[in-house]
Amino acid sequence: MKKGLLAIGVILCIAAGWYLFIKPSDYIINFKVKTTPGTIVQSIKSWNSNLTASTITEQHGTSAIVQERQFGDSTVTYSFNVYPLNDSITKVSVGVKDAEHSLKNRLTVPFTNTLFKDRSTANAMDFYETLNQHLKEIKIEVTGIEKTPSTYCAYISLKSMQEAKALGMMRNYGYIGDVLTRNNVEMNGPPFVEVTEWNQKTDSISYNFCFPIIRSENLPITDEIKYKRLFTKDAIHAVYNGNYITSDRAWYALLAYAKQNNIEVDPKPLEVFFNNPNMGGNAMEWKADIYMPLKQENPVKVD
Repeated sequence: MKKGLLAIGVILCIAAGWYLFIKPSDYIINFKVKTTPGTIVQSIKSWNSNLTASTITEQHGTSAIVQERQFGDSTVTYSFNVYPLNDSITKVSVGVKDAEHSLKNRLTVPFTNTLFKDRSTANAMDFYETLNQHLKEIKIEVTGIEKTPSTYCAYISLKSMQEAKALGMMRNYGYIGDVLTRNNVEMNGPPFVEVTEWNQKTDSISYNFCFPIIRSENLPITDEIKYKRLFTKDAIHAVYNGNYITSDRAWYALLAYAKQNNIEVDPKPLEVFFNNPNMGGNAMEWKADIYMPLKQENPVKVD
Protein backbone atom coordinates (compact mmCIF):
# COMPACT_ATOMS: atom_id res chain seq x y z
CA MET A 1 0.00 0.00 0.00
CA LYS A 2 2.78 2.40 0.98
CA LYS A 3 4.71 1.53 -2.19
CA GLY A 4 1.62 2.22 -4.27
CA LEU A 5 1.07 5.60 -2.63
CA LEU A 6 4.77 6.40 -3.04
CA ALA A 7 4.61 5.54 -6.75
CA ILE A 8 1.54 7.73 -7.19
CA GLY A 9 3.28 10.55 -5.36
CA VAL A 10 6.36 10.26 -7.56
CA ILE A 11 4.22 10.28 -10.71
CA LEU A 12 2.31 13.35 -9.51
CA CYS A 13 5.56 15.16 -8.69
CA ILE A 14 6.99 14.35 -12.12
CA ALA A 15 3.77 15.50 -13.82
CA ALA A 16 3.71 18.72 -11.80
CA GLY A 17 7.39 19.37 -12.54
CA TRP A 18 6.83 18.82 -16.26
CA TYR A 19 3.77 21.08 -16.31
CA LEU A 20 5.38 23.91 -14.32
CA PHE A 21 8.91 23.91 -15.73
CA ILE A 22 9.28 21.80 -18.89
CA LYS A 23 6.02 22.05 -20.88
CA PRO A 24 6.76 24.25 -23.92
CA SER A 25 3.68 26.47 -23.56
CA ASP A 26 1.77 28.13 -20.74
CA TYR A 27 -1.56 27.73 -22.54
CA ILE A 28 -2.78 25.93 -25.68
CA ILE A 29 -5.70 26.73 -27.99
CA ASN A 30 -6.78 24.18 -30.61
CA PHE A 31 -9.06 24.49 -33.62
CA LYS A 32 -9.71 22.74 -36.94
CA VAL A 33 -10.05 24.28 -40.39
CA LYS A 34 -11.05 22.93 -43.79
CA THR A 35 -7.94 23.88 -45.77
CA THR A 36 -4.31 22.91 -46.31
CA PRO A 37 -1.38 23.51 -43.92
CA GLY A 38 0.31 25.72 -46.54
CA THR A 39 -2.71 28.00 -46.77
CA ILE A 40 -2.80 28.30 -42.98
CA VAL A 41 0.89 29.21 -42.70
CA GLN A 42 0.62 31.79 -45.49
CA SER A 43 -2.50 33.22 -43.87
CA ILE A 44 -0.73 33.56 -40.51
CA LYS A 45 1.98 35.62 -42.19
CA SER A 46 -0.57 37.78 -43.98
CA TRP A 47 -2.53 38.30 -40.74
CA ASN A 48 0.67 39.09 -38.84
CA SER A 49 1.63 41.81 -41.33
CA ASN A 50 -1.45 43.79 -40.25
CA LEU A 51 -0.67 43.60 -36.52
CA THR A 52 1.35 46.06 -34.45
CA ALA A 53 4.40 44.99 -32.40
CA SER A 54 4.29 41.50 -33.92
CA THR A 55 7.04 39.54 -35.68
CA ILE A 56 7.39 36.12 -37.29
CA THR A 57 10.56 34.67 -35.76
CA GLU A 58 10.58 31.08 -37.07
CA GLN A 59 9.02 28.96 -39.77
CA HIS A 60 9.35 25.22 -40.26
CA GLY A 61 7.94 24.55 -43.71
CA THR A 62 4.17 24.25 -43.57
CA SER A 63 4.13 22.45 -40.22
CA ALA A 64 4.95 25.24 -37.77
CA ILE A 65 5.40 29.00 -37.50
CA VAL A 66 6.32 31.11 -34.47
CA GLN A 67 5.01 34.61 -33.81
CA GLU A 68 6.36 37.01 -31.16
CA ARG A 69 4.08 39.78 -29.89
CA GLN A 70 4.69 42.64 -27.48
CA PHE A 71 2.08 43.61 -24.87
CA GLY A 72 3.39 46.28 -22.53
CA ASP A 73 6.29 44.73 -20.61
CA SER A 74 5.41 41.23 -21.80
CA THR A 75 6.87 39.46 -24.83
CA VAL A 76 4.48 36.65 -25.71
CA THR A 77 5.31 33.81 -28.08
CA TYR A 78 2.60 32.14 -30.17
CA SER A 79 3.72 28.81 -31.62
CA PHE A 80 1.34 27.65 -34.36
CA ASN A 81 1.69 23.91 -35.02
CA VAL A 82 -0.20 22.65 -38.05
CA TYR A 83 -1.29 19.01 -38.50
CA PRO A 84 -3.21 17.64 -41.50
CA LEU A 85 -5.85 15.24 -40.17
CA ASN A 86 -7.08 14.03 -43.57
CA ASP A 87 -7.29 15.26 -47.17
CA SER A 88 -9.41 18.28 -46.23
CA ILE A 89 -9.16 19.04 -42.49
CA THR A 90 -6.15 20.56 -40.72
CA LYS A 91 -5.71 20.95 -36.97
CA VAL A 92 -4.01 24.07 -35.60
CA SER A 93 -2.53 23.99 -32.10
CA VAL A 94 -1.47 27.40 -30.77
CA GLY A 95 0.95 27.21 -27.85
CA VAL A 96 1.23 30.53 -25.99
CA LYS A 97 4.07 31.43 -23.61
CA ASP A 98 5.03 34.57 -21.70
CA ALA A 99 8.57 33.74 -20.55
CA GLU A 100 8.69 36.50 -17.91
CA HIS A 101 5.47 35.37 -16.21
CA SER A 102 5.41 31.69 -17.17
CA LEU A 103 5.17 30.15 -13.69
CA LYS A 104 2.36 32.50 -12.66
CA ASN A 105 0.44 31.71 -15.85
CA ARG A 106 0.76 27.97 -15.37
CA LEU A 107 -0.48 28.18 -11.80
CA THR A 108 -3.52 30.32 -12.63
CA VAL A 109 -4.62 29.22 -16.14
CA PRO A 110 -6.30 25.92 -15.05
CA PHE A 111 -8.37 27.60 -12.35
CA THR A 112 -9.38 31.10 -13.42
CA ASN A 113 -9.66 33.53 -16.30
CA THR A 114 -6.72 35.91 -16.43
CA LEU A 115 -5.65 38.70 -18.78
CA PHE A 116 -3.05 36.33 -20.26
CA LYS A 117 -5.58 33.55 -20.86
CA ASP A 118 -8.32 35.81 -22.22
CA ARG A 119 -5.92 37.72 -24.49
CA SER A 120 -4.37 34.51 -25.81
CA THR A 121 -7.78 33.07 -26.65
CA ALA A 122 -8.92 36.33 -28.26
CA ASN A 123 -5.81 36.57 -30.44
CA ALA A 124 -6.05 32.94 -31.59
CA MET A 125 -9.74 33.42 -32.39
CA ASP A 126 -8.96 36.64 -34.26
CA PHE A 127 -6.71 34.66 -36.57
CA TYR A 128 -9.29 31.86 -36.83
CA GLU A 129 -11.97 34.33 -37.95
CA THR A 130 -9.58 36.07 -40.36
CA LEU A 131 -8.64 32.71 -41.88
CA ASN A 132 -12.26 31.65 -42.32
CA GLN A 133 -13.09 34.96 -43.99
CA HIS A 134 -10.17 34.43 -46.38
CA LEU A 135 -11.39 30.91 -47.20
CA LYS A 136 -14.81 32.36 -48.12
CA GLU A 137 -13.07 34.59 -50.67
CA ILE A 138 -11.32 31.82 -52.62
CA LYS A 139 -12.34 28.56 -54.26
CA ILE A 140 -10.02 25.73 -55.30
CA GLU A 141 -11.03 22.59 -57.18
CA VAL A 142 -8.39 19.98 -57.99
CA THR A 143 -9.47 18.11 -61.13
CA GLY A 144 -6.66 15.56 -61.54
CA ILE A 145 -3.89 15.08 -64.10
CA GLU A 146 -4.10 17.11 -67.31
CA LYS A 147 -1.79 18.55 -69.96
CA THR A 148 -0.28 22.02 -69.57
CA PRO A 149 -0.72 24.42 -72.50
CA SER A 150 1.78 24.40 -75.36
CA THR A 151 2.46 27.75 -77.03
CA TYR A 152 5.02 30.22 -78.26
CA CYS A 153 5.20 33.22 -75.95
CA ALA A 154 6.69 36.61 -75.18
CA TYR A 155 7.80 36.90 -71.57
CA ILE A 156 9.57 38.95 -68.92
CA SER A 157 11.57 37.26 -66.14
CA LEU A 158 10.79 38.50 -62.62
CA LYS A 159 11.67 37.73 -59.00
CA SER A 160 9.57 38.46 -55.93
CA MET A 161 7.95 37.04 -52.83
CA GLN A 162 4.88 34.87 -53.42
CA GLU A 163 2.42 37.54 -52.30
CA ALA A 164 4.00 40.12 -54.64
CA LYS A 165 3.55 38.00 -57.79
CA ALA A 166 0.24 39.63 -58.74
CA LEU A 167 1.79 43.08 -58.31
CA GLY A 168 4.56 42.13 -60.74
CA MET A 169 1.93 40.98 -63.22
CA MET A 170 -0.06 44.21 -62.91
CA ARG A 171 3.03 46.38 -63.37
CA ASN A 172 4.06 44.58 -66.55
CA TYR A 173 0.66 43.67 -68.05
CA GLY A 174 0.24 46.97 -69.86
CA TYR A 175 3.88 47.23 -70.91
CA ILE A 176 4.09 43.82 -72.59
CA GLY A 177 0.63 44.17 -74.12
CA ASP A 178 1.41 47.63 -75.53
CA VAL A 179 4.71 46.53 -77.11
CA LEU A 180 3.07 43.52 -78.76
CA THR A 181 0.01 45.47 -79.93
CA ARG A 182 2.05 48.34 -81.41
CA ASN A 183 4.03 45.82 -83.43
CA ASN A 184 0.94 43.93 -84.65
CA VAL A 185 1.85 40.72 -82.84
CA GLU A 186 -1.08 38.30 -82.83
CA MET A 187 -2.09 37.05 -79.38
CA ASN A 188 -2.78 33.35 -78.86
CA GLY A 189 -4.50 33.03 -75.49
CA PRO A 190 -4.57 34.45 -71.96
CA PRO A 191 -1.35 35.42 -70.13
CA PHE A 192 0.27 33.00 -67.72
CA VAL A 193 2.99 32.72 -65.09
CA GLU A 194 5.65 30.04 -65.35
CA VAL A 195 7.39 29.61 -61.98
CA THR A 196 11.03 28.63 -62.57
CA GLU A 197 12.11 28.54 -58.92
CA TRP A 198 10.13 28.32 -55.68
CA ASN A 199 11.95 28.56 -52.36
CA GLN A 200 9.36 27.27 -49.92
CA LYS A 201 11.50 28.23 -46.91
CA THR A 202 11.67 31.93 -47.82
CA ASP A 203 8.50 32.23 -49.98
CA SER A 204 10.62 33.72 -52.77
CA ILE A 205 9.96 32.86 -56.42
CA SER A 206 11.49 33.42 -59.83
CA TYR A 207 8.99 33.40 -62.66
CA ASN A 208 8.30 34.28 -66.25
CA PHE A 209 5.25 36.44 -66.95
CA CYS A 210 4.22 35.25 -70.39
CA PHE A 211 1.89 36.32 -73.21
CA PRO A 212 1.03 33.54 -75.72
CA ILE A 213 1.58 34.76 -79.29
CA ILE A 214 1.70 33.52 -82.88
CA ARG A 215 5.34 33.26 -83.85
CA SER A 216 6.47 35.50 -86.72
CA GLU A 217 9.68 36.79 -88.29
CA ASN A 218 9.19 40.40 -87.14
CA LEU A 219 8.81 40.20 -83.38
CA PRO A 220 9.79 43.39 -81.49
CA ILE A 221 13.19 43.36 -79.78
CA THR A 222 13.55 44.99 -76.34
CA ASP A 223 15.94 44.60 -73.41
CA GLU A 224 13.24 43.10 -71.20
CA ILE A 225 11.00 41.00 -73.46
CA LYS A 226 12.22 37.58 -74.58
CA TYR A 227 10.61 34.78 -76.60
CA LYS A 228 10.42 31.00 -76.31
CA ARG A 229 8.20 27.99 -76.88
CA LEU A 230 6.50 26.35 -73.93
CA PHE A 231 6.05 22.60 -74.37
CA THR A 232 3.21 20.60 -72.88
CA LYS A 233 3.71 18.53 -69.72
CA ASP A 234 1.63 16.23 -67.58
CA ALA A 235 0.55 18.06 -64.45
CA ILE A 236 -1.97 18.03 -61.62
CA HIS A 237 -4.55 20.67 -62.44
CA ALA A 238 -6.73 22.90 -60.29
CA VAL A 239 -9.23 25.66 -61.01
CA TYR A 240 -8.76 28.69 -58.77
CA ASN A 241 -11.30 31.47 -58.20
CA GLY A 242 -10.36 34.51 -56.16
CA ASN A 243 -7.88 37.34 -55.96
CA TYR A 244 -4.74 36.46 -57.89
CA ILE A 245 -2.62 37.70 -54.96
CA THR A 246 -3.48 34.46 -53.17
CA SER A 247 -3.49 32.06 -56.11
CA ASP A 248 -0.57 30.31 -54.40
CA ARG A 249 -3.15 28.72 -52.10
CA ALA A 250 -3.85 26.42 -55.05
CA TRP A 251 -0.16 25.43 -55.10
CA TYR A 252 -0.50 23.99 -51.62
CA ALA A 253 -3.73 22.21 -52.56
CA LEU A 254 -1.92 20.60 -55.50
CA LEU A 255 1.04 19.58 -53.33
CA ALA A 256 -1.36 18.05 -50.80
CA TYR A 257 -3.15 16.15 -53.59
CA ALA A 258 0.19 14.87 -54.88
CA LYS A 259 1.21 13.68 -51.41
CA GLN A 260 -2.13 11.96 -50.78
CA ASN A 261 -1.92 10.13 -54.11
CA ASN A 262 1.84 9.35 -54.02
CA ILE A 263 2.53 11.46 -57.11
CA GLU A 264 5.99 12.95 -57.54
CA VAL A 265 5.85 16.54 -58.75
CA ASP A 266 8.26 19.26 -59.79
CA PRO A 267 7.21 22.20 -57.55
CA LYS A 268 7.27 24.84 -60.28
CA PRO A 269 3.64 25.84 -60.82
CA LEU A 270 2.17 27.18 -64.05
CA GLU A 271 -0.75 29.60 -63.75
CA VAL A 272 -3.02 30.66 -66.62
CA PHE A 273 -5.04 33.81 -65.87
CA PHE A 274 -8.36 34.50 -67.58
CA ASN A 275 -8.99 37.95 -66.07
CA ASN A 276 -7.05 41.22 -65.98
CA PRO A 277 -6.63 42.34 -62.32
CA ASN A 278 -6.17 45.92 -63.51
CA MET A 279 -9.84 45.94 -64.52
CA GLY A 280 -11.03 45.23 -60.97
CA GLY A 281 -14.40 43.58 -60.40
CA ASN A 282 -15.57 40.75 -58.14
CA ALA A 283 -12.47 38.66 -57.44
CA MET A 284 -14.57 35.51 -56.95
CA GLU A 285 -15.38 35.74 -60.65
CA TRP A 286 -11.68 35.74 -61.56
CA LYS A 287 -10.48 32.38 -62.81
CA ALA A 288 -7.07 30.77 -63.15
CA ASP A 289 -5.97 27.31 -64.24
CA ILE A 290 -3.16 26.17 -61.93
CA TYR A 291 -0.83 23.31 -62.89
CA MET A 292 1.76 21.46 -60.81
CA PRO A 293 3.99 19.54 -63.27
CA LEU A 294 4.74 15.89 -62.65
CA LYS A 295 8.38 15.11 -62.00
CA GLN A 296 10.23 14.11 -65.16
CA GLU A 297 13.09 11.62 -65.02
CA ASN A 298 15.05 13.34 -67.78
CA PRO A 299 13.58 16.79 -68.33
CA VAL A 300 14.60 18.48 -71.56
CA LYS A 301 15.44 22.16 -71.35
CA VAL A 302 14.68 24.12 -74.49
CA ASP A 303 15.36 27.85 -74.83
